[in-house]
Amino acid sequence: MQVTFQDVLDARDRIAGQVDRTPVRHSRKLSKLTGAEVWLKFDNLHWTGSFKERGALNRLSLLTPEERKRGVVAASAGNHAQALAYHGARLGVPVTIVMPEGTPFVKTEGTRRHGATVVIKGLDFSGSTEEAHRLRDEQGMIFVSAFDDAGIVAGQGVCGLEFLEDAPLLDDLVIPIGGGGLIAGSALAAKTLKPDLRVIGVEAAMYPSFTARRAGLPPVCGGQTIAEGIAIKAVGEVPFAVADPLVDEVVVCEEADFERAVAFLATLEKTVVEGAGGGALAAMLARPEMFRGRKVGLELTGGNIDARMLAVVLNRELVRERRLVTYRIIGDDRPGMMSRMAGVIGDMGGNIIEIVHDRLSLDVPAKGAEFDILVETRDGTHAEEIGDSLMEHGYALRR
Repeated sequence: MQVTFQDVLDARDRIAGQVDRTPVRHSRKLSKLTGAEVWLKFDNLHWTGSFKERGALNRLSLLTPEERKRGVVAASAGNHAQALAYHGARLGVPVTIVMPEGTPFVKTEGTRRHGATVVIKGLDFSGSTEEAHRLRDEQGMIFVSAFDDAGIVAGQGVCGLEFLEDAPLLDDLVIPIGGGGLIAGSALAAKTLKPDLRVIGVEAAMYPSFTARRAGLPPVCGGQTIAEGIAIKAVGEVPFAVADPLVDEVVVCEEADFERAVAFLATLEKTVVEGAGGGALAAMLARPEMFRGRKVGLELTGGNIDARMLAVVLNRELVRERRLVTYRIIGDDRPGMMSRMAGVIGDMGGNIIEIVHDRLSLDVPAKGAEFDILVETRDGTHAEEIGDSLMEHGYALRR
């Protein structure tokens, strides 16, 4: 199941006109933020919200008439599922998707809306894959891997072709790694067009399967990551064989890096990405010295983030920037106490969002109370000024 550059070119011709050619744009704001010249490929703008459409359509197009009648089954955390469901419906191919427990609602419902049968089974992607294999054997369907398939890898390689055609002067191409299909196909295409290009992979610290495999170590994976789209315990055999000689380095990112990337893309670039979709920017935020002064292409792999999770991430970034601050005050439990504290905060220009009044905390005197006051501030300096003012007015402040 080797993949060649010609396979990528054939995939491009096969899917032409059926999958959006997503835009590549220079980001002035992210360039200023990172000290690099940043170019973005907006694969979050695909009809199903992720890059997976290219590989899914290419693989479905390779099915024989008899295989199309039997239908396909796949395991997916959401993006491969939606792409396969959408293009399966277009081509008249029945699609069954097995999704892990805890898959974001937006992805399960999106898959159903595109006409697929959805089965929720397995604590993680590995468990869902086992169930998909069982259904394949029981019902005679064709298993379509999200990444470990030559047709999938070739289709994803069209992303690399498009990126280099639209931004030929890139020094670096940064791509998140889950099962490895996207980075394998894109690295093959991009390095064929520009051999001196540096290809950088990105993995979540909880799921460093590509990094472990390169080091000859068993991957230690597990945990709830915001980058669930790349939470894969074992990189695919086919993509690893293609990508290993082509990927120059892999950056392993922590959760905070992914959260910051999602927040910056929303607030600076005005585009919504999921955790894995912001992985390329997360790598730049984690290792700025690695990219400074270079022309860097970031692949925004997908935008299928649950609205609640997006709200959580944006609010957590406000906490990091100290634009949302909780002041804990120990004081007397008497009339007017809360009003006077609120007056100090208001006079300093702070906006009170929430107050929690706790009389039962055992490390507070029986005649006292603990007040947790959540305040919106302008920035960290303003937050310090409000805290100093509260202390100057005699309130016992626990920062």
